[in-house]
Amino acid sequence: MNKKVLFTATVIVATLVFSACSEAPKAPAKVETEAKKEAAKAPEAVTAQRAFYEMYKPARTWAADLLALSVTSGEVPNIKNEDGKAGMWTVVFVSPSRKEARVFTYAATDSGADIRKGVNIGNVQAWGGATPTSKPFSNSEFAVDSDAAYKVAFAKAEGWLKKHPKETATFRLGNASRLAAPVWYVMWGTAKNGYASLVNATTGAIVK
Repeated sequence: MNKKVLFTATVIVATLVFSACSEAPKAPAKVETEAKKEAAKAPEAVTAQRAFYEMYKPARTWAADLLALSVTSGEVPNIKNEDGKAGMWTVVFVSPSRKEARVFTYAATDSGADIRKGVNIGNVQAWGGATPTSKPFSNSEFAVDSDAAYKVAFAKAEGWLKKHPKETATFRLGNASRLAAPVWYVMWGTAKNGYASLVNATTGAIVK
């Protein structure tokens, strides 16, 4: 191989190596673009359990013997509640040893001056303990998520909903002494002019 050919080959190799090195940083740019798209994604309604465990993490640092007393769906502007998902959830946690309660909320987006996106923690309040109509329950008893409860409740309410298609469901999870397990109270409309179904939050069965 003469010197001219060797020089040309060397230049080509060097050029390829330089090009490969100069093009390598393009990958992070793609990742950054995807991250921006993810960040710009519109907030969506979430299931009760997803919100519950986001709140449970900070609540657990407040009281080691933490139990839930109730889980309730809520609304925030520009987010549609549907199929057992909601833009906001509120959980009342209690500590039997301290006789205290605390309200936690999880919002998918900001809602006015009082509710900010993510977990919001209320002040500690006195709690008198369980009553026949309101007693705390453990995480293991909360096995059926709100979307699953919705499907069961919807099947029972389907006939009524055909006549009232615009009604949106609201959810409340609670427990009482007369019940075998915590129950989802799924309501369309109002207590006076609506339809309600009770779903066992441990088994997923309709409570008759």
